[in-house]
Amino acid sequence: MSEPRVVTLTMNSALDVTVDADTVRPTDKIRCRTPRYDAGGGGVNVARFAHVLGADVTAIFTAGGFTGARIVDIVAATGVSATPVPILGATRESFTVNERATGEQYRFVLPGPFLTPDEQIQCLDAVRRAARGAHYVVASGSLPPGVPPDFYQRVADICAAQDAALILDTSGGGLAHVTSGVHVLKPSLRELRECVGRTLDTAADQRAAARELVDRGVADAVVVSLGADGALLVTATASETFPAVEVLGVSGVGAGDALVAGVVVGLSKRWELPEAVRLGIAAAAAKLQTPGTSEFSADEVEKIYAEVAGAPPVTSTVTSGTPDPRSRTLRPVPHSRR
Repeated sequence: MSEPRVVTLTMNSALDVTVDADTVRPTDKIRCRTPRYDAGGGGVNVARFAHVLGADVTAIFTAGGFTGARIVDIVAATGVSATPVPILGATRESFTVNERATGEQYRFVLPGPFLTPDEQIQCLDAVRRAARGAHYVVASGSLPPGVPPDFYQRVADICAAQDAALILDTSGGGLAHVTSGVHVLKPSLRELRECVGRTLDTAADQRAAARELVDRGVADAVVVSLGADGALLVTATASETFPAVEVLGVSGVGAGDALVAGVVVGLSKRWELPEAVRLGIAAAAAKLQTPGTSEFSADEVEKIYAEVAGAPPVTSTVTSGTPDPRSRTLRPVPHSRR
């Protein structure tokens, strides 16, 4: 039996430019070295990383102008199946500077081109067509100018109609305006704070905020990326916190996307969700060791996963009482196509 197919959606793709500089100072010209160019934007990154991990994945992304054409070429070179949606505006660039003197990393992210209503409809139509043969749809990244904040809710509705499970990783209005239909929601701790409007100073606060989204029916499960503190998984009936893996970091760009890629690949292998999160943590750790938003190696992920697979969670709680029907989300979503 073949593995379930994965589709990713990137509304605000980017040409990621990464350079090194000795020091970063105001006013002075900053002489940069060793530039590298990667195809980026949340869903594009997830597709590239999931492909490395062996997933059957198709990337849907907006592409316009010279930068858009460059991204199409880079994605094609990775072997990822691509469905670029042509747009009139030029795809944005994102610029990262690694300061060698301090080891600090400076990231400059542009807002992206304005998307017309027709271009937005083309994106939704592409998702609708691709979702018919997919088990998992990953919508990841910011919404560009012109796109209404409830856009991802429209994506969730399409996925529900096509019997595809939606994994969502976004922020701001794109996150706040989603009300239902998400299988796994993956905010960072900052994004979770912004979504619920509280500081979330303690682990208990963080678990309560994540469960609030589950109880409201926004998502079946919430995976919160905690950076150096690992990840928090919350469902209707349980919560687990998993430690991060200590590695010598090269670049933090794309680590969250690697986490999502590991989760969706684990789920596509029909693993239970906690094990898929562990794979995501391993993928994120492997990504930290690569420059820019370049791909990691599957062997490195496998090596790190072997270390974390048997590690118990930092904390694990089970909600007492009658099991919620959504407790099924500790396992992959069942599909009639399987």
